[in-house]
Amino acid sequence: MKNKSLGLNAIFNGLQSMLNMLFPLITFPYISRVLSVDGVGKYNFASSINSYFLMIAALGISTFAVREGAKLRDDRKKISEFASKIFTVNLISTFITYFLLLLLLLIPSLHTYIVAILIFSIQIFFTTLGVNWMYVIFEEYGYITARNIIFKVISIILLFIFVRNTDDYLNYVAITVFATAGSNILNFFHAKKFCDIKINFNIDWSKYLPPILIIFASNAAIQIYTSSDITILGFLKNDYVVGIYSASTRIYNVINSTLISVTAVVIPRLAMLMGKKRIREYYRLLKQVINIIFILYIPAILGIFMVSGDIVKLLSGNNYLRSVSSLRILCFALLFSALAGTVNQCVLLPAKRENKSLISTIISAGVNIGLNFILIPIFSENGSALTTVIAEFTTLSLMIYYGRDILLGIFNDMRTFKNIEQIFLASVFVIVLCWCCQLFITNLILRLFMSVVSSGLAYVTVLYTLKNEIVCDFVDQIKFNIKK
Repeated sequence: MKNKSLGLNAIFNGLQSMLNMLFPLITFPYISRVLSVDGVGKYNFASSINSYFLMIAALGISTFAVREGAKLRDDRKKISEFASKIFTVNLISTFITYFLLLLLLLIPSLHTYIVAILIFSIQIFFTTLGVNWMYVIFEEYGYITARNIIFKVISIILLFIFVRNTDDYLNYVAITVFATAGSNILNFFHAKKFCDIKINFNIDWSKYLPPILIIFASNAAIQIYTSSDITILGFLKNDYVVGIYSASTRIYNVINSTLISVTAVVIPRLAMLMGKKRIREYYRLLKQVINIIFILYIPAILGIFMVSGDIVKLLSGNNYLRSVSSLRILCFALLFSALAGTVNQCVLLPAKRENKSLISTIISAGVNIGLNFILIPIFSENGSALTTVIAEFTTLSLMIYYGRDILLGIFNDMRTFKNIEQIFLASVFVIVLCWCCQLFITNLILRLFMSVVSSGLAYVTVLYTLKNEIVCDFVDQIKFNIKK
């Protein structure tokens, strides 16, 4: 198979994430006002419960499939056999998941949310049917982007038609499920272009199950410390506090997914390079990815901290201004989350160190849950936000330790430290320009727009003036494409 352009893939994935960012920009202000804080809290609590069962059904299948399938994608017969076995394993885990979900719904305290949880649970089957891992293996980011645009637009139309008052939160749940189910049905039939998927029980369980379960346990720990905050808030506090915290976490997740999309496209490529022992190319690409993360995330964190009040007012309204403090705390988790995800997906898993990934995430999940029970009663949603930052930092520290032999060459490179030094210097202009916009511009939308545009342009200009290697290469590539 011909390698696809990483630059083009990054553009497609970035476009998809921009769409994911635009969708909440359109829908969340509307939902926040129509459903009220309590309605948003119910929606997010039911969603957080469902997310655990989505994770159980998924096991560690997607990550394992991408790692192993990337080495087979040039042979249709081999990839078809592999994909069929992976799909069969996923079907089995899905049926087990529904059984566990029905047992959970016997808990009396969940009966208030039972209809919402059951509607959300439809996602479980269709996510399995969607074989998204197949499109990551073949780097089909163009198709994924086009598919998402279609279903996002349809969902927005349905949202404005069927969600009109505070009692319509179940309609919102159903529309959310429709977007996922529709995309995944299309995925299943389109997958015939790449391979022939059938149910195949001729599986060497000793080869498939141990790494899948280890990756699943690691994913479970990650899911715990990314979702437990909302779940524990729901049990220890109330729907109002969950709604407040949901405003900040939604903004955090949108920004994080947008930024990480630029680097996520290299995961299957790195898995393929390590799998085929092309180590020199692997190191060069990994070093570039880590430096890009520093370039994107450091100014983003500072910018979000400076304009968090305007972001909350624009997206959620004045009723959610209490969420500004938790958003400011959460933004510091962005860099830790991105680096931990990169080390996990691009270093530990391709090197088949699933057990080390598992140890890191289990320890972090334990830290997260313990601190949530301690800090939420004292600091409410701010305690959840602080716990997330600590958990992400713990994960990153442990993963760097377990991948230190691979990462040593990158962090010993003086160019990496020079890159970070230039980033912090350029980021001063982000702080100053955002502060100036807050002082001199009264219109909310104009102030936020000017804060982002002026600080972004100043940041890139300073890095280019300082001859930052990444930025200069990017600008030179744009010039070359324009001349061509």
